Amino acid sequence: MMYDVIVVGSGFSAIAVTCNLIEQLPASAKVAVIGDDPGFGRGTAYRTELYLHRLNVPAGRMSLLPHRPDDFVDWLKSHGRPMQAGDFASRSDYGLYVRDTLAQLLRKRDGRCRVDFIKAKAAGCVERYTSTLAFQLDNGDEIAGGNVVLCLGVGNANLPVDPASVPPFLRSRIIDNPWRLSWLRRVAPSDTVCILGSGLTMIDQVLALRAHGHRGRIDVLSRRGLAPLGHAKTPPAPLPVDVETLPGTISGILKSLRARSREVADWRAVMDGLRPVTQALWQRLSSEERARFLRHALPWWNIHRHRVAPDVFDRFESLVSEGTVRFHTGFLKLLAAEEDRLLAGYRIRATQENVGIKADWLVNCTGMERAGISHSPLLKEMSRVRLIAPDPLGLGIEVDAVSEVVAPSRISPARLFAVGALTAGQFWEITAVPDIRVQAKAVVEEIVSKLAAPEA
Repeated sequence: MMYDVIVVGSGFSAIAVTCNLIEQLPASAKVAVIGDDPGFGRGTAYRTELYLHRLNVPAGRMSLLPHRPDDFVDWLKSHGRPMQAGDFASRSDYGLYVRDTLAQLLRKRDGRCRVDFIKAKAAGCVERYTSTLAFQLDNGDEIAGGNVVLCLGVGNANLPVDPASVPPFLRSRIIDNPWRLSWLRRVAPSDTVCILGSGLTMIDQVLALRAHGHRGRIDVLSRRGLAPLGHAKTPPAPLPVDVETLPGTISGILKSLRARSREVADWRAVMDGLRPVTQALWQRLSSEERARFLRHALPWWNIHRHRVAPDVFDRFESLVSEGTVRFHTGFLKLLAAEEDRLLAGYRIRATQENVGIKADWLVNCTGMERAGISHSPLLKEMSRVRLIAPDPLGLGIEVDAVSEVVAPSRISPARLFAVGALTAGQFWEITAVPDIRVQAKAVVEEIVSKLAAPEA
């Protein structure tokens, strides 16, 4: 079947694009959304039901559609959850809000474009009929369209070692995907838990363990032992940053930002002032400086930039200060069994000393993999036939300034876009809702402008 627009994916990026298409396309247009996730639009992050799992961005900046800035706060109030714009809502509530927003748009029958939700996976993509891109689906069907938006996210990062040396009776205690929260019910209150990774996912799982009655020790192993910092209870006013005045090297930029942080009462003012211009700053950097940032500065960027809600930070810090959560800095080298427990062997950072952590459970909280193509059979196939090109630094795929995919060998006039994490090579800060919603709206406006343009 032929469509005007095909959206490939079922996470937040896909739902943001779909909502904008419904708002902007004429009634004569046809849209297909390909995805096999039953929780369409909610993804992994917004499907959690635990109230302690909060958004890391204040509610006032989380509306799905950027031209309706108060939408999420109004939704919270209308559902008996009154919050101010600066409060941090639960991820579960946000998932429900996203679902409700889409449902509300779909209920508008008059003057709305046709939207077909196709529960399948796209297995391959080819150029068809000289003017379209066609997707072969795993259910045997094929659909084609003149405009395609790739909204594929990233997968969970794999453990850095093969757990094959662990006997089968213990492998069930290695949790590869902690977002399947059913594992928590199997943890005894006094069990010891080793968490690999010290980012946002780690904090979520620590709080989930405590909420489920766990009272044992939690050991956190990561390469640098850095954990996310918290938002201020009373946020300082952002300090504007003029990108043009910053140096062109990572070392120079860091020196400048540190100097500015010493001039203000709260370093968050500098980070929040940097936020609106981060994409512009990234695009000024050379490939060499971008690579240097990823090698040396990324962990510190993450803990200062991607902060947690103030009360969540306080809960976590109290567990650290009382010794319930202990940090270890090093590189995981092996997983083995020691009697009836797991042994995580690691090399201490900056030394050659190897030590181990004994635990009843090992939880992979290394987060999401870097936005590449290896996690997706579709992207690997599209790369093989040169319909897409991997970003040189492994940050998704190559796109231009309007998020259109740079295709090495495509000959049809069909337009191929990407939204979300796949475009990190071009935009860097493109994984959070405030950035994705703006990008989704801009991509749809680009598509609509060409569909509405008269033929020459």
